[in-house]
Amino acid sequence: MNQMMNEFQIKINTIDNVKRLSKICEAYIEDIDISSGRYVVDAKSMLAIFSFDLTRPLTIKINSDDLEIIKKFNEEMSDFKYED
Repeated sequence: MNQMMNEFQIKINTIDNVKRLSKICEAYIEDIDISSGRYVVDAKSMLAIFSFDLTRPLTIKINSDDLEIIKKFNEEMSDFKYED
């Protein structure tokens, strides 16, 4: 069974990807965080995302328990998911 995760690694190493990611996140009413180490920012803020080193993978998390929302979020994030 493929369990939906509300937190996973992403890679957004271009300006266009940052814009696209932020626009997708803005469509959600749920809080969505991007983090690297202990530093956490709002994924709906392009300026905040640019504060990260975009050459490294980042962690994104949608703060929701609704499985349908998590499933939709996972689908929309598929282009950004980082696999080592």
